[in-house]
Amino acid sequence: MPHRKQPAPPTPWSKNLAQPKIDETAYIHSFSNIIGDVRVGANVLVAPGTSIRADEGTPFFIGAGTNIQDGVVIHGLEQGRVIGDDQQNYSVWIGKNVSITHKALVHGPCYIGDDCFIGFRSTIFNSRIGEGCIVMLHALIQDVEIPPGKYVPSGAIITNQQQADRLSDVLPDDMEFANHVVGINESLRQGYLCANNMSCITPIRNEMNTNYTNGNRYNHSGATGRLTPEVVAHVNQLVSQGYYVGTEHADTRHFKTGSWKTCSPIKSSHSSEVVAALEACIEEHSTEYVRMFGIDPKAKRRISPIMIQRPDGKKVAQKSTTGNYSVPATTGTVRIESTTAHNTTGLPPKIVSQVNSLLSQGYKIGTEYANERRFKTSSWQNGPTISETNSTQVLAAIEQFLAEHSGEYVRLIGIDSKVKRRAVETLIQQPGDRKIQQSVSTSPSQAPVSSLDTTINTGLSQEVVEQVRSLFNQGYRISLEHANERRFKNSSWISCAPISATNYSQAIAELEKVLAEYSGEYVRLIGIDTQAKRRVMEILIQQPNGKAQGFAPLKATSNGAVNTTQQSPVSISQVAPTTTHKLSQEAVKEIRSLIAGGYKIGTEYADQRRFRTSSWKTDIQIDAKREADVFPVLEESLAQHEGEYVRLIGIDSKAKRRVLEKIIQQPNGKVN
Repeated sequence: MPHRKQPAPPTPWSKNLAQPKIDETAYIHSFSNIIGDVRVGANVLVAPGTSIRADEGTPFFIGAGTNIQDGVVIHGLEQGRVIGDDQQNYSVWIGKNVSITHKALVHGPCYIGDDCFIGFRSTIFNSRIGEGCIVMLHALIQDVEIPPGKYVPSGAIITNQQQADRLSDVLPDDMEFANHVVGINESLRQGYLCANNMSCITPIRNEMNTNYTNGNRYNHSGATGRLTPEVVAHVNQLVSQGYYVGTEHADTRHFKTGSWKTCSPIKSSHSSEVVAALEACIEEHSTEYVRMFGIDPKAKRRISPIMIQRPDGKKVAQKSTTGNYSVPATTGTVRIESTTAHNTTGLPPKIVSQVNSLLSQGYKIGTEYANERRFKTSSWQNGPTISETNSTQVLAAIEQFLAEHSGEYVRLIGIDSKVKRRAVETLIQQPGDRKIQQSVSTSPSQAPVSSLDTTINTGLSQEVVEQVRSLFNQGYRISLEHANERRFKNSSWISCAPISATNYSQAIAELEKVLAEYSGEYVRLIGIDTQAKRRVMEILIQQPNGKAQGFAPLKATSNGAVNTTQQSPVSISQVAPTTTHKLSQEAVKEIRSLIAGGYKIGTEYADQRRFRTSSWKTDIQIDAKREADVFPVLEESLAQHEGEYVRLIGIDSKAKRRVLEKIIQQPNGKVN
């Protein structure tokens, strides 16, 4: 196995010309460099372009099952050592099953524990990373000790111990992703070793030649008939939305106990390649159960799992996901500015308005459905992506889909087909044909909408009542926190007694008691996802001195969950109107929400070519706190880039992250 390895050069601090010690099961690519006393364990993968130099700081240890990916640099200072798990001194210790991903820098003295994940271009120097930590992209960790099982977000700068101690814990989904990366690289290691071994690669080549000669090739669509048309359509839909496709298999015994074995995900953007890989998978496991699912690479979660093979060879019935609904011909049209005048469907006007808004921005409309069990675990199944662009036909198709899944949850998806991502997720139906409040999870520009009756007598504002109802409908728990003026300024909230109500009417009564008890303080409402053990919403509902219960503006996080960090006590309705000529009313509301939340505001622009590749250019950043200072600058930016796309950016300067990205202008002067 060829690779570049050489002894350390003679230096004043090291003259023993130590050579690397590499386990025979490891794979070291020929375009990588390993110098000096580097001890590489079993089943390690070292990818092309890596540099591992124990010529100054020495020795290095790389544990079994670890993968060192392309462009990684590992080096160490002559001074400074860490204690490895074998109680010996090392310049760099990297434990077992660690992923050091592309272009990361690990500089000794440094210790990285077992099962850690170090993200792209992150830097670790003079630090100790505990077992099972996840360090995301472009992070800097220096001169600190990270406790085991902690999560370091992308772009974080951790340079003092207080910052390290405040880090949140790794979630199960994060660890699943890290283990998945280890599994992928283990397959790569085996593949590379096989490619260099003639006795291993020759049978594979012969099998490929035999299949080609016998005409056993996939047709243009990638299907050979082993998959049903519904499954092929399901694959097309997942790929069109930018998802990867994964598979699992189980024999009859493991199937009964739910013990599935995961195969490597199919990371392809071509439906034909995915279908071909799926058919190869079910052929390989022809005597087992096989199921497929979509993988959301951003949210790191599974979606739409479906069975595609049974051991008895019977076809697995699937609900149609092709979207080929017969749409009755109508002459009426649905307009955004007057949805009730032309709405010939039974859909609520707000859903009609949402559909029209998405269609006007060039998005496709998709659907998903889930029964009670799948809804609780967020395991949605894909419905049809509606290919029509006429709003009347789209609304009729949605209404027909709702009727088909009348006993299930249904949500509406806005799909940006250019960049293959979801723009909006809106819940539009619950079991039992109950009308529900829409819940937009990835588009903060859409205000919460309710079509429920409002018969509860309460002193709370209607917005708060509807929000409580929405949280209960989605299976979340309700909690409250309070703070006086001093604590509010420091964001040091105190938890109130838990809300024990099992329905929203009882919860409203308990809320009013708490508000009365803390009438001279700030009170905020918390929505809690008990399964994921996280907050999904924080809303300021009371201010001191008996001010009216307000409704703080909502923001969406990058993974799509609705969330509000500390808000200014000024609600949108209290802000004086501002006259703008370039900005839409919807954009004005978003900007006011950002100002009230204390966020910085910026813009980015892109021409048609850059928009297709999502290569935005930064334009302006406004640190103003008054509308009168913000709106003129934004309008000037829109005018300057009149023939281009312009999007609004909301920036949380404390957390160093974006809380909002919204297109507010398209070419030809069209304003959103």
